[in-house]
Amino acid sequence: MTAFHTHTLAPGHFLLSCDGHGEARWFDPSWRQQHAVQQGEALGRGNSQILRIGDTTVVLRHYLRGGIIARLNRDKYLWQGLKDTRPYRELTLLLKLRDMGLSVPNPVAGRVLRRGFWYTADIMTEYIADSLTLDQWLMSRQISMDLWQRIGATIATFHRAGLDHVDLNIRNILIDSHKQVYLIDFDRCQLRDPDSHWQHGNLERLSRSLYKLGHYTPWQWQQLMHGYRQPASLHRT
Repeated sequence: MTAFHTHTLAPGHFLLSCDGHGEARWFDPSWRQQHAVQQGEALGRGNSQILRIGDTTVVLRHYLRGGIIARLNRDKYLWQGLKDTRPYRELTLLLKLRDMGLSVPNPVAGRVLRRGFWYTADIMTEYIADSLTLDQWLMSRQISMDLWQRIGATIATFHRAGLDHVDLNIRNILIDSHKQVYLIDFDRCQLRDPDSHWQHGNLERLSRSLYKLGHYTPWQWQQLMHGYRQPASLHRT
């Protein structure tokens, strides 16, 4: 597995750089205001920005808490060592998934700022050009039977590899202009032994997100599950 490099920039200030990409200044709002071009915002929880920095386009995401706890603690996490921080774990997982040949964005860099018992963090991944979330596709165009099946087949490929995506929803599935399907946002996700229990939980979460945002129809779900259940040799991802 390709490793990333850890740089201590100052006491409690860490940069995690993948494949020689990512610089500390990329995380500095003042520097970005002068040297980066914001090209949009990515959907999903938190503040995710699409930025053009030189020849590289990245998605910058600040780690934010969800649920009830976010009302009291928006973005601070308990410090238990650098290897237990959110970006360290997510970048490590992304590198493993990429090396397995799965459709994920390339990891770029992460930043951790420790203050006493707590830390805040950010992550950068490579922007997938000409892509839309499944949510955006559903709002702007028809999705063919073949594409629904391809989405299901992609999820099955990740599941066979042991990826438990704990936040699988229509905003964490990307489709590019060539109808290549990707999964994104692997915070708190993990590789584990394939098991129908957690796999079913992932699918249930996706089904709820389709229903919640008014995009669920039995036919669509049947096509997705048809692709999901196809033998591995027939999956096209």
